[in-house]
Amino acid sequence: MPKHRKTVTGNIYDHPAYYDIIFGAEWAKERNFLVAACDTYAHCKVRRLFEPACGTGRLLFRLAKLGYGVTGLDLNPHAVAYCNARMERHALDGRAVVGDMSDFHLRQKADAAFNLINSFRHLPDEKSAAAHLRCIRDALTPGGIYLLGLHLTPKGESDCEAESWQAKRGPVTVRSHLWTKRLDRRKREETVGIEFDVTSPRQALTLVDEFVFRTYSAKQMANLIHKVEGLEWISTHDFDYQIDQPIDIDSSSEDVIYVLRRQ
Repeated sequence: MPKHRKTVTGNIYDHPAYYDIIFGAEWAKERNFLVAACDTYAHCKVRRLFEPACGTGRLLFRLAKLGYGVTGLDLNPHAVAYCNARMERHALDGRAVVGDMSDFHLRQKADAAFNLINSFRHLPDEKSAAAHLRCIRDALTPGGIYLLGLHLTPKGESDCEAESWQAKRGPVTVRSHLWTKRLDRRKREETVGIEFDVTSPRQALTLVDEFVFRTYSAKQMANLIHKVEGLEWISTHDFDYQIDQPIDIDSSSEDVIYVLRRQ
């Protein structure tokens, strides 16, 4: 066990191996929910899947192994390289490209798309958020669905101002701590701190980062969706990923998955 812990401040997404360990811990629940949602809500046969802000492709990889055609897009070249290297290592056809989730075009339309872990909130304003939804609409075949997961800002006190969890892969353990540093409802900005404590036989490392999320109340999110013609909001779920348990949203709702369908 290493004796000294080193602290590094920088972009957490520049360390895809550790990101993949900690955010891939519950991949089976998410993958199973995605497959069930395609069967339940899509009005087309789902063969091709697309993930904007795909990161390391933690779900694309597992979906490709089920036989789906998969593609992804992410701004971070380190994450994209990690995703593609794993696809190649397992002789899978899916690939990711470096690109902006608010400005893209797919050569071949997808039957379903998904973005489950708050990445949508990196888009800084209403213009880029609406542009993203229009890009998704244009990327889907008619009857195709988009699963969009994010943390809403409730009207009162939040139950999720901080969370910690850990995951292990082989000899490497990653413990993540994420917390709200500042919340400005008027500017619709939430400054979030995140740390990865990494422990392996060779090193003990703490990665420190912060970023600004755009905030959404339930009403603000509904207004945004209704601005984009051609996408119909058809159902909502929470982060328990139970396909047979859709939820109703109100001003106290927090962890939400919107099911949108291309008309």
